[in-house]
Parts: sequence; C-alpha cells; structure tokens
Amino acid sequence: MNDQVSVFIVDDDQEVRHALQLLMESVGLQVECFESAQSYLDQFNPDKPGCLVLDVRMPGMGGLDLQARLAEERLCPPIIIVTGHGDVPMAVRAVQAGAMNFIEKPFNDQALLDSVYRAIEKDAQQRGHVSRLAEIESRFEKLTPRERDVLEQIVVGKRNKLIAADLGVSQSTVEAHRAKVMEKMEAGSLSELMRMMLSLESS
Repeated sequence: MNDQVSVFIVDDDQEVRHALQLLMESVGLQVECFESAQSYLDQFNPDKPGCLVLDVRMPGMGGLDLQARLAEERLCPPIIIVTGHGDVPMAVRAVQAGAMNFIEKPFNDQALLDSVYRAIEKDAQQRGHVSRLAEIESRFEKLTPRERDVLEQIVVGKRNKLIAADLGVSQSTVEAHRAKVMEKMEAGSLSELMRMMLSLESS
C-alpha cells in the first residue's frame, strides 16, 4: 500500500474514532482522525489520496452535508458511511450521492476493511483518470488555432481533401497540420486520437 494513502476517519465519538484507527492500523493503513466534519474540511487537500470513513450524525455539519460539500471538489476521496443511526432513506441518499458503502454500527471488521480497500482502489483509478485527462488537455493547449480546426474536422471523420476545401487551404497543408496534430497529441493512431478527444468532451 502506498505510504501516502490515508484513511480519513470523521466521527465525533472518540471511542469510535480510536477503535476505527486501531482497526486500520492493524493492517498497516495510515490513519488521520477528525472529531468533526468542519475540522476535516479545514485541512482538506484534494491531492491527498485515500478514502473517507464518515459518521452521519455529528454536531454542526453532518456527514451527508460534508459528502455534498466534497462533491463540489475536483477530486475527493471515496466515502464510506458508518453510522449507528442509519435508516433506509438515509442509506439511499448517501449511496445515490456517491458513497461507496453504508455500514451500520456495530460493524463487522472485515466487511469494513474490504470496503476501505475497494474505496482506496477506486480513488487510485479516479486519480489516474484525472491525471491522464490533465495530460491530454496540456497537449491540446499546444495546438495552434489552425491545428485545432483540422483536428475538429478529423474527429468528425472528414478526409484531407474535404478538410482542405472547407478550410480553403491546400491538401498538402492539411496533411502537414494533421501530422503536427498527431505529434503534439502524442497519438499513435487515429483511433487513439479519437479516444483522447472523446475523453475531453466527456470530462
């Protein structure tokens, strides 16, 4: 497990925080504990990988409100709700808002650990996707306006001859721009270039 990955525990009950911390540390996970949603938010860093184990009912900001607040961030750790006050509507709301799991106290240690491992894996996948997307965006920014015009025509399936006619340039000019687009986007094939552009459009 990456040493930088943390399990962030947010619960106003000190005994529960301590029990969760001991459980996570018993399998070598790094833990950071917080007694309130606000104290977690005060130090929140979207670049810190891990997962969030979150109580629902706490003084001040509740767990579901914190979940909604974190959903506004470009990156936030996957959330596991652990509560002694669960009900079906609350569970549905949490899961619909993106929670990985909704676990009632007293919880089964192994079931919770399994959920934590799945959440950490999901977090790594999310961060990999975001990193890849940022890389593609960076490459796209290097294209000149004319290269972007050519790229736009390429992704809708137009051939060089038609692109040249539409843009009012020679076919050899289009071919040169096309080669530059492939080079700057670091695309090994047209299909790879298409996948890159689809990922940008869907982000």
